[in-house]
Amino acid sequence: MNRSGLQRLVPVVLVLIIVVLAIAALVSLGRTMFGGGHEEAKPQVNQGKQALTSVLADRSVRMSVRGPLVADENFHSYSITVSPDARTMAVYKGYGQQQVDDDKLENNTQAYTQFVYALDRANLMKGTPLKDDANDTRGICATGYLYEFEVLQGDNTIQDLWTTTCTGSPGSLKANLDQVTSLFRLQIPDYSKLLSKIHLS
Repeated sequence: MNRSGLQRLVPVVLVLIIVVLAIAALVSLGRTMFGGGHEEAKPQVNQGKQALTSVLADRSVRMSVRGPLVADENFHSYSITVSPDARTMAVYKGYGQQQVDDDKLENNTQAYTQFVYALDRANLMKGTPLKDDANDTRGICATGYLYEFEVLQGDNTIQDLWTTTCTGSPGSLKANLDQVTSLFRLQIPDYSKLLSKIHLS
C-alpha cells in the first residue's frame, strides 16, 4: 500500500473509533436515565426483627431491669434470658451485680418460637437503636427504672433497645412496655418468688 493510501485510511479508522465510543457513551447514558443503570431500591431490612424471630440454637432474647440509683447496698437489678433450650432469671444486688439467686429452666424450640413471635407482634424491635451519647444509659432515670431488651446471637448483641419509667428519658423502645415485660415475666413461673428477694417491683 502506498503512502497516499495510508493517509486516506487513518482518518477513516479515527472516525470509526469516535463513532464506537459515542455509541457506547449514549448506551450508558440511556441506561442511567431510564433505569437500566441502577438497581431498584430494596426495602430496608430490620435486622433486629429478623434476628428476633430466628429460632436457631445460638439465638436468645434478654430483658434487664435496673432499679433507682441509690446506695450500693440498696441497689438491685434482675435479668430474664430466654433461648430455644433454656429460660433463666437472675436477681442481683449492688452495682457489681452480686447474684442473690437465680432460676434455670429448660425450654424447647416450639415454646421459644411462640414466645419470640409474641414479642414481634408486640413490636419489640419496632424502635430504632440510638447512637453514641444518646445510647449511653449510665445515670439515666436516677429515680426510676431502666428496661433494656437485647436480641443475641451467642454472646453478641445484634440489637438492643431501652426505655425508662422517667418521662424525660423515653429511650429507643417504641413497644408497649407493660405488654413486653409481661411476656418475659410469664416465662418464669417463680418470677414473683425470685423478685421478692430483692427490693424491686
